[in-house]
Amino acid sequence: MIPGSATRAGTEALVRNAPCAPGHYSDFLNQHLKLSSLGVGTFPGAATDAVDAAYADIVARALVSGINVVDTAAHYRYGRSMRAVGEGLRRAFAGGVSREQVYVVAKGGFLRFDNGPPDDLDAWFETRIACKGLAKREDLSGAHCLAPGYIAAQIDELREATGLETLDAFLIDQPEVHIPRLGKEELNRRLQTVFAVCEQAVRQDKIRSYGIATFDALRVETDHALFQSLPGLLGLAEHAAALVQRGGQARHHFRVIQLPFNQAMNEGFTRFSQATGHGNVASTLQAAYQLKLFVIGSHGLAKGALATQCADAVRGAMPDLANDAQRALQFNRSTPGLGVSLAGMITPAHLDDLLAVAARPPLVREAYLGLYRRAGAAD
Repeated sequence: MIPGSATRAGTEALVRNAPCAPGHYSDFLNQHLKLSSLGVGTFPGAATDAVDAAYADIVARALVSGINVVDTAAHYRYGRSMRAVGEGLRRAFAGGVSREQVYVVAKGGFLRFDNGPPDDLDAWFETRIACKGLAKREDLSGAHCLAPGYIAAQIDELREATGLETLDAFLIDQPEVHIPRLGKEELNRRLQTVFAVCEQAVRQDKIRSYGIATFDALRVETDHALFQSLPGLLGLAEHAAALVQRGGQARHHFRVIQLPFNQAMNEGFTRFSQATGHGNVASTLQAAYQLKLFVIGSHGLAKGALATQCADAVRGAMPDLANDAQRALQFNRSTPGLGVSLAGMITPAHLDDLLAVAARPPLVREAYLGLYRRAGAAD
């Protein structure tokens, strides 16, 4: 296991030496880190040796080229993505990148099947999960398991697969899928329990921080059944920290949120749905900044759709970029309040696009906001 985690000194050294443009790195103020505004995601692709090799190559090349954020999950490609990330990390470290320069985000919650969903989920669950005391059948919503024992086991599984003694961030992946079955109150009770597992993992140096990754919960309207409040989540984290640290002044380690963000899914910036406790209602990105949470955007290319069909306003504002994939990445990483935009990729050409954008400064704020005005005028 490789010790350490991303540090202020390590990431600042990366910034000084990386072939990336000014403004490419975001400030993770809570932890005093510099993180690349573009990161490598590892969700897409078939469960094959060829895709494993492609991911390992892309991760290694990205890290030596100044991209220092990599995202994976225990269930991606039936567990193969996290192992491919581990191989890519080993190559990058052998090539001179230090552990202290790299920020690895790992997610858990969904069941990890070996080679595909089993024919009999109940039998599989009993053999692989329940009989080990990790969870009960009532902890499942579809293929998502929100049980303390299972979450703890996935943290260890991710550490082993990536070869990292300490994960920089561990995110509970899409906990809102339990709301239709449990209701929000019961989900939050269970979330507090698994947050306590995460707080204990921080104490054991297994992770540095934690949070949630969502699909719907941080984009929908306030009155939507799947909506989650950022101040509410922080309250759960505070209670979890107090339970683990046994003190009223305990400090929680809930520091990161992830939500889809791109031209077509921009609600995190445009929808004002979060009451921050500061007397105002804000967008998710604004509220996160006020509450000192770091925001990671997923679905940066909308599963590849935006690589070939850009919004007219975006294409018109960036004629000097080579293609729509680069324009989409530039749009995302220029968004105020979005710390990192992830792009899943399994071909070298896609990494070339990402690095080409990293070599340019982000759009200035006024130019970015002008894209929304142009789109509105076109409508």
